[in-house]
Amino acid sequence: MFNLAYSLEKTVDIDGTLYEVDMSYDNILRLYELLNDEEIDDRTQVEIALVMLLGVELDLNIQVKSDILREIYNQLIAGDRQMEQAIDIQGNPMPEVVKGNNPPYSIKQDAEYIYASFMQDYQIDLFEQQGKLDWRKFLALLDGLKGDTRFKEVVNIRTMELPSGKGSAKQREKINKAKKAYQLKG
Repeated sequence: MFNLAYSLEKTVDIDGTLYEVDMSYDNILRLYELLNDEEIDDRTQVEIALVMLLGVELDLNIQVKSDILREIYNQLIAGDRQMEQAIDIQGNPMPEVVKGNNPPYSIKQDAEYIYASFMQDYQIDLFEQQGKLDWRKFLALLDGLKGDTRFKEVVNIRTMELPSGKGSAKQREKINKAKKAYQLKG
C-alpha cells in the first residue's frame, strides 16, 4: 500500500517470524522474468522466488510456500495497483482503456527509454539504484514521468488515435509509420 503517512511495508510474518522482503525494483523485475520462464516448472519457480524475495529457504511444504508467495505478491508487489489498476504478467501497469487489451509499454522492451527518461526527469541512474530503489517507488516515478520524456513520447505514439475524415490521409500515414517503428514485439 502506498501511503505517504507511513513507511513502505517490507516485512512479512510467516508463522510468527518476520522476514524482510527484497522489494528493490530490479529484484521484482527479475522475479517477473522468473515467473514468465516457461522452461522452469512451477515448483522450482516458487522455491527460487521465495529465496529471491526473502533471502532464505523456508522449510515448508510447497503448497504453503505457494500461498506465502501469493500473499507477498498481493500485499507488497501488486498492492493497491491490484485493486485500482490491472497489471500484466510482466508487471506492467495496464491502462484502464486500451484497445485489444495490450499494455502500451513493456518495462523490459522499453528499458532504454525508461532509463533515459529517469535520467532526464529525475537525474536518477537506475543502474546505480539497483538493490536500493523500491519497486513501488519505481512505479510511482514511472507513472509520474513528464510528457516530454522519450518514454512518454513513445507511449503516446503507440496509443495515438488515427485522425479520420477528409484530408487526413498523410497524417494517418505518418502516425502509422511512427506506430510501426515503436510497436512492441510479441
